[in-house]
Amino acid sequence: MRTERVKATTTAGTYEDLPLLEAPREIAPQDARALTKVFLRELAVREEGTEEHQYVRNTLIEMNTSLVRYAAQRFRARGDEMEDIVQVGVIGLIKAIDRFDLAREVEFATFAVPYIVGEIKRFFRDTTWAVHVPRRLQEARVELARAHDELSSRLGRAPRVAELAERMELSEDEVVEAQIASNGYHTASLDAACGGGDEDDADASLADFIGEEDPALALFENFHTLAPLVGLLDERDRLLLHLRFVEELTQSEIGERLGVSQMHVSRLLARSLARLREGLLAEAPAEHT
Repeated sequence: MRTERVKATTTAGTYEDLPLLEAPREIAPQDARALTKVFLRELAVREEGTEEHQYVRNTLIEMNTSLVRYAAQRFRARGDEMEDIVQVGVIGLIKAIDRFDLAREVEFATFAVPYIVGEIKRFFRDTTWAVHVPRRLQEARVELARAHDELSSRLGRAPRVAELAERMELSEDEVVEAQIASNGYHTASLDAACGGGDEDDADASLADFIGEEDPALALFENFHTLAPLVGLLDERDRLLLHLRFVEELTQSEIGERLGVSQMHVSRLLARSLARLREGLLAEAPAEHT
């Protein structure tokens, strides 16, 4: 490691006695701890926004990247690219540098690691859920997993909801809500292969085993075809259909309202329904001429 005190001139002016580090990222951890104290003191006295302040801050970041990598190691089993995790951890490191107070007389590493780990956890919490759920439920999932493991080990069996609720100091409804929300952490593709080993099921996907045809879809198609056919009826026939099938009046009630016999209402309705049935069964409804 090459470190020397220099006097440098920048567009912002002249500053003296700043350590010049050739490769801050390559400094050994024990040397980095000692130099971090020096640079933190320098950062505290340099005016924010100046080139001197920026140089000191950038050097602190580079010099402590090894600290970020150390903290990120605990997340290596999550399957994400380590460089992505480190990039997120650097954000936590920067926050720690900007908020560190020399008056606290605490080691910078002790202060910075919770910021780094917290930023990485926040990243996983906000971006790795397959389905978005409220943050309180994301946090409850972590507590639920911890309580489940602890109680399973102690009881020798899977804990009941009531036992989890007591351990987590939540109501049973809140525990159930957290359990349901946990299902949103991972999802499976509807195209995922799930054949049972038989030749007939070799190409089966998850979508082949779940869901069913919605009868309302056919009903919608019928209504969509029926609408223009109803529009072809005269005003009296449309009124009869409305009174019978929307207001759900009986034929006698319709006859009383219109001043005709129930038999006449029956004949008119039968004629209108026959016309509509013919139109639905035809390949294309006749256009109004």
